Amino acid sequence: MTEAVTPQSSFDPPPSPPEKPGDSAAAITPADIRDGAVVALVVGVAGLLLGVLWMWLAPRVQYVSNGEAVFLRNSESEARIAADGTFFLLSVGLGVLSAVGTFLWRRAGGVPLVIGLAVGSCFAALAGWRFGLWLGSSADVAAAAAKAGKGVPFDGPLELLAHGALLAWPMTAVLLHLGFTALWTPRDPEPDPLAGWSGYYQPAPPPPAERSLPPTDTGPTASEAPRA
Repeated sequence: MTEAVTPQSSFDPPPSPPEKPGDSAAAITPADIRDGAVVALVVGVAGLLLGVLWMWLAPRVQYVSNGEAVFLRNSESEARIAADGTFFLLSVGLGVLSAVGTFLWRRAGGVPLVIGLAVGSCFAALAGWRFGLWLGSSADVAAAAAKAGKGVPFDGPLELLAHGALLAWPMTAVLLHLGFTALWTPRDPEPDPLAGWSGYYQPAPPPPAERSLPPTDTGPTASEAPRA
């Protein structure tokens, strides 16, 4: 028993070509993973630069000792807030540089590149924070006061009170990189599903069984016999 097949109308678009076996393969390649690892390593090492700049540019909180206790030299000083602001601004600036550098190096983008940038930026922020604390003054305020002497002001240790500033670098880098990729990454042209199809009506030819046959002269029938 055969199934009836409906002939294709001229208004229907042509069928899409069959997909190749390799078209559905994963888009992530070992080269993409390698590039993401390189970005994470380079950006993470750049965190040492953040620590150096923070230690160099951040204002210091000064203390003074009366021989028995240690006090702030100026209780209304905004040096602590300024130290947090310096770390935040440096993190934002380095985040912009890392996003621009990553995009210019690999304009095609990709998931491994974004993951590498995010991981490297988080590590860089943490490394810059700890490295800046290590480069700064000693955290032992009592020892620093004894070394400075009674009534002599001295610089206190570098501190980051707003730990949320650690997110400034990774958030800036990832968001800017995604924006650059969305705006300026070249995209592959999409195939036109209506290519080769015209909207003009072209009637389909009738099936062979329904084609009209020319009339044939079969002669008079028995009921139409000639009269004598």
